[in-house]
Amino acid sequence: MSSVEAAPAGPQNRVLRKVAVRLMPFLILLYFVNYLDRVNIGFAGPNGMNDELGLTATAFGFASGIFFIGYLVLEVPSNLALHRFGARKWLARIMITWGVVATVMAFVPSPTALIVLRFLLGVAEAGFFPGIILYLTYWFPAVQRAKAVALFMTAVPVSSAIGATVSSALISTGHGIFGLSGWRFMFLVEGIPAMLLAVVTWFYLTDRPSQAKWLSPQERAWLTEQLEAERAQTETAHGWPLRKALTHPRILALAFVYFGIAYGLYALGFFLPTIIKGFEQQYGTDLSTMETGLITAVPYVIGAVAMVLWAAHGDRTRERVWHVALPMLLGGISIPIALYLGNPVSAMVAVTICAVGVCAALPTFWALPSNFLAGAAAAGGIALINSLGNISGFAAPYITGALKDATGSQKTGLWVVGIVMVAAAITVVALRAAPRAEQQESTDARSES
Repeated sequence: MSSVEAAPAGPQNRVLRKVAVRLMPFLILLYFVNYLDRVNIGFAGPNGMNDELGLTATAFGFASGIFFIGYLVLEVPSNLALHRFGARKWLARIMITWGVVATVMAFVPSPTALIVLRFLLGVAEAGFFPGIILYLTYWFPAVQRAKAVALFMTAVPVSSAIGATVSSALISTGHGIFGLSGWRFMFLVEGIPAMLLAVVTWFYLTDRPSQAKWLSPQERAWLTEQLEAERAQTETAHGWPLRKALTHPRILALAFVYFGIAYGLYALGFFLPTIIKGFEQQYGTDLSTMETGLITAVPYVIGAVAMVLWAAHGDRTRERVWHVALPMLLGGISIPIALYLGNPVSAMVAVTICAVGVCAALPTFWALPSNFLAGAAAAGGIALINSLGNISGFAAPYITGALKDATGSQKTGLWVVGIVMVAAAITVVALRAAPRAEQQESTDARSES
C-alpha cells in the first residue's frame, strides 16, 4: 500500500490544514513587519520628515524608490541561496540585516543619508518575498497554492491598514521620546521586531515537509509524495532549466505584469497618506494625523477580504489568467478617476476599488510561474520576476512625485498608474496561464518537418 493510500481519511484537507495553521500565521507576521518597514517612509514623509530633511516631492519619491534598486541587485542570488541552504537559516539572516538598517533610519541626518539607508534596506531585504513564495511551493500543492499565497499576502493590506494607524500613533505620541522627532521614533520602534523575529524564525520554521516532526509519519509521507509527484510532472511537461528561467521572454513578460500590479500597490502605499492630506486643500477637510491613518486603512481592510475570497474562487475554478486580469483592469480604470470626483467620500470609494483590484490580482499572479517552473528554475525565475517587477517600487513613487512637482497636481501621476495597470492586464491575457508543454512542442515540430 502506498503512502497516499495509507494516509488518513481526507488527507488533503487535514494535512494542509495542519500545515496552514502551523506556518501561515507566522509567515503573515513576518511579512507584516517586512512590508511595514518597507513603506513606513510614506507616513514619515508628510508628518515631519520631508520638512526636517528638506525633501521635495521628487526627492521623497527617489528616497522611497531607491530601496528597490538595492532589492533588484541581490534578489536572484538570495533566492537561490534560500533554495540551497533552506528557508529557516536564510530568512533569519535576511531579517537580522534588514532590522538593523530599519532601526538606524531613526537617526538619519540628511537626504543623502536617507537615500543610502533606503538603498541598503533594499539590499538587506532582497530575497525575502520571493523566498516565501518559493517556500510555499514546498508545502502546498498547486490546487491550494493561490489561497495559501493570498493568506500570506493579507499581510500587505493588513500592514497597510493596521500599520497606518500604528505608524500614525507612534508619530503622534512619540515626539520627544529619547529626544527624537515623532517620525524618527516610529522608525526606531518599527525596526526592532524584525531582529527579534529572526531568532524565532531560526527555531520555528521547518524547511521541508519531510523534516516536519509536527506532522505524523503518514502525513509527512503523503504530503512529500504529493509535492514530489507534482514537481516531477511539471519538470516532465516543461523541463525548464535555471538558465532558461532567467532568460526566456515569457519570464520578462510576467515581470512586466507584476510591474503593473506592484506599480499600483506602491503608488498607493507611498502616496495615499499624502493624497488624503491633500483633501484639506482640495475639499476643505481638516484631518489629524490619526484620522489620516484611520482613513488610509479603509481601502486595505476591504482589499484584504477581497484578496482571500478572490484567490479561493480562483483555486476552485482552476482559472488563473482572468483572476489576474479583471481586478487589474478594475483597479487601473478606477485610480485616475479618484481625483476628479467632487467630494472626499466618492474619491475614497474610487481609491478603495483600486486597492481591491491590486490586492485581488496579487496572490493569483504568483500561481502562474509555478505552473511551469520547478526546483532551481522556480527559485531563479520567481526571484527574477519579483526583482524586475519591483522596479515599479522605484518608478511609481519617483514618477508620481516628479509629476506632482512638475504639474502641481497628483492627477497626472495617477493616470500613469492606471495606464500601466491596464497594459499589464492586457499582457497577462495574451500570455495565457502557461507555455505549451515541451513534449507537445516537440511533437508539433516533428509533424511539421
